[in-house]
Amino acid sequence: MTMKQAPDFSLPDQHGQLHTLKDYKDSWLILYFYPQDETPGCTAEACVFRDGREDLAAVGAEVVGVSADDVTSHKQFADNHSLNFTILADPELTAIKAYNSYNVETGRTLRNTFLINPQGQIVREYQEVSPAGHAQQILEDLRKLQA
Repeated sequence: MTMKQAPDFSLPDQHGQLHTLKDYKDSWLILYFYPQDETPGCTAEACVFRDGREDLAAVGAEVVGVSADDVTSHKQFADNHSLNFTILADPELTAIKAYNSYNVETGRTLRNTFLINPQGQIVREYQEVSPAGHAQQILEDLRKLQA
């Protein structure tokens, strides 16, 4: 399996606090990109991660969502759905583009997820994912990788 270094980022979360890749250096990071707050698919995906967060935390994984929406939108989205993880605002599309998760033709963020190991390397990429069952798939992959 070829692993590549995950691109660094520095983005504010739903509370306005900055996060970088280095903040997660001692844990597994599930970095997921999604098109827009409060849309049906994105809400379903966020709720799947919310509901699976304890199981993911049990295997040492942090969940972080990223979209082009701003901090205010993220705060509302997190409050509306009791999200128990970090959502980063990337209105300038810096991380979204660094992770090849932007569709230039549609002008939308792609629904991609990256599993990053504690050394900051991307060990799995999930392209254009379906929200249902996604967290469970990552959990199974994490258990295999850690075995």
